[in-house]
Amino acid sequence: MEKRNRKIDWPLVIIPILAVFCLSGLLECIPQASHHVLTVIRNFLNQQFSAFYVLVGLFFFGSTLYIAFSKIGKIRLGEKQEKPEYSNLRWGVMIFTSTMSADIIFYSLCEWLMYEQEPYIKGKANVMEWSLTYSLFHWGPIAWSFYIMLAVAFAYMLFVTKNKRQKFSEACRPLLGKYIDGIVGKVIDLIAVFALIAGTATTFSMSMPLLATVVGNLFGIKQLKTLSIFLILVVVLIYLIASVIGMKAISCLSAICYVFFIGLLAYVLLFSGMFSYIFSSGVQEIGNLTQNFIGMATTIHSQGFTQNWTIYYWSYWIIWCVATPFFIGSISKGRTIKDVVLRGYAWGLGGTFLSFIVLGNFGIGRQIHHLVSATKIIATGGSYSQAALKIMETLPQYRIALVLLALSMIGLYSTVFDSITMVISKYSYLKLDLEAEPSKLMRSFWAVMFMVLPMALLISNSNMYNIQSVAIIAALPTMIVMILIVISFYKSVSSNK
Repeated sequence: MEKRNRKIDWPLVIIPILAVFCLSGLLECIPQASHHVLTVIRNFLNQQFSAFYVLVGLFFFGSTLYIAFSKIGKIRLGEKQEKPEYSNLRWGVMIFTSTMSADIIFYSLCEWLMYEQEPYIKGKANVMEWSLTYSLFHWGPIAWSFYIMLAVAFAYMLFVTKNKRQKFSEACRPLLGKYIDGIVGKVIDLIAVFALIAGTATTFSMSMPLLATVVGNLFGIKQLKTLSIFLILVVVLIYLIASVIGMKAISCLSAICYVFFIGLLAYVLLFSGMFSYIFSSGVQEIGNLTQNFIGMATTIHSQGFTQNWTIYYWSYWIIWCVATPFFIGSISKGRTIKDVVLRGYAWGLGGTFLSFIVLGNFGIGRQIHHLVSATKIIATGGSYSQAALKIMETLPQYRIALVLLALSMIGLYSTVFDSITMVISKYSYLKLDLEAEPSKLMRSFWAVMFMVLPMALLISNSNMYNIQSVAIIAALPTMIVMILIVISFYKSVSSNK
């Protein structure tokens, strides 16, 4: 035990713990003052850095295209004749289920409702079409480029340059050199841990109310806040068990989760009576996104829409970039860089677009055909989760769909948090060989720690604005580190020619 303790990077473990408990305490004890501080910081970032966030998104998207179709794309992530460790199907399923948490289901059902009252969207000719188009944009190529670009950089670090230290900061070594061994490297790793804690808090806090509402409906439970906390504990228990088993459990859990997720989409598509509407609307929305992509990607002055949503979403994806790309990179051994980029986009965009097109257009169709008035539910003070439940209740034998939805959300939560606890546990060691796995005790520790802040946000009744603000604030320093990682990758590739 003493020998193992000497291998742990204690400042990287202790400082984030203290910060989490302090922030959780502030949110619970002085919620109004906390809201004011978060609002001030978020407004400052929106005013001063909106253009920076937009340009960074374009930079990452352009970088993925460049590395895929240049000579860099031919580089194999491993030995020259090495074969991929996982089949294309297993690799793709793990990428989607281990990077997309349960919030994709929440947003697929509800995001169009969030947009349709925005002045910028209301000024468009077809409000509903543009609402779904922006959902595809915010979960589309630019968002996935953050993951894919860093996944390539991490995989290159692990399997080509064969860096023995599995740390977020190590990806910056080609650029920063010996400074990574000092305070600079420590700060980068602390930024990574803080960002990941913010990401888990945002994910749980945004979508857990939907899961609680669905489970409460199925079992007749009215105390949704208590149920939310119980469900968080269930998710933690599932990925604690999976973490004890290891990578085989992640692969198996991903496959089971994907079956439930596809089952949910298939049930809605086949039994809603809206197959033609969903399919035709989806084609229209993809066409609209394709035609207007450049304009959407460079819009800054949009009556606050870019600041409220695009900046939030780029921030949301960015804070997850400290772990999910590392996981993608770690399972990409034996593939070429071009293969990782193109297949990564195919699996990522395929899954997210399918979810939004099916579930989003299902909700819009029910609204348009007056089978449910989701907009009225929101206008009269109802929650997005309540609106989503009313939409699902229009399905025949809707409880089957609710069971699939609940199992999909629990599965997606579990696979994502199983993969990130693996990554963050690796970061917690001073040095960990590539073949070695972190201890089960370390993974269990982070599994428990990740639920503290989400519980504080749920208990304090933090609104959506506060939750989004936590993500935006955490994203700025993380984004700067991400840029350093990309520059380091290009430098490393250039020096290894």
